[in-house]
Amino acid sequence: MSLQSTDQIADLLTRIRNAVTVGKTEILVPTSKLKAAVVEILVKNGYLVASDVTEASPRALLHIVINEPGSVAKINEITKVSKPGRRVYVGADEIPTVKSGRGMVIVSTSKGLMNGREARKNGLGGELLVKVW
Repeated sequence: MSLQSTDQIADLLTRIRNAVTVGKTEILVPTSKLKAAVVEILVKNGYLVASDVTEASPRALLHIVINEPGSVAKINEITKVSKPGRRVYVGADEIPTVKSGRGMVIVSTSKGLMNGREARKNGLGGELLVKVW
C-alpha cells in the first residue's frame, strides 16, 4: 500500500523543510511536473543548488541538492500559502514581498509558474503557492 499525499506541493515543502532541519544536503522525492517546476524556480533563485530527474523504476524520482556539503542551507523558512481548503489568489498589484525583498513567493499564473517579481513585472496575478526566505 502506498501513501499518496493529496497536496503534492505541501508534501514537497515538508520534505525540504525536514531535510534542512536535520542537515541533509540532498533528498529524493517522487516527481511530477508541478514539483519539478517549483524546484526549478527555487534553484534558479538560489534557494537550492541543483535538481534533476532520475529515471528509477517503478517511478521517476526528483533528486534535489539543498546545499553543498559543509555549507549552510539558504532556506530559513518555506511554507505553502494556498491550501486545498483555502485557496489564495492575488492580482498582479497585490503580490506580496517577503522579508523586504530578501524572500520570494511562487505564483501559479496563466503563463505558468513564476516568482512574484516576474509575475508583477509581467502584470500577471494568480494563485500564491509558496513563500520562502
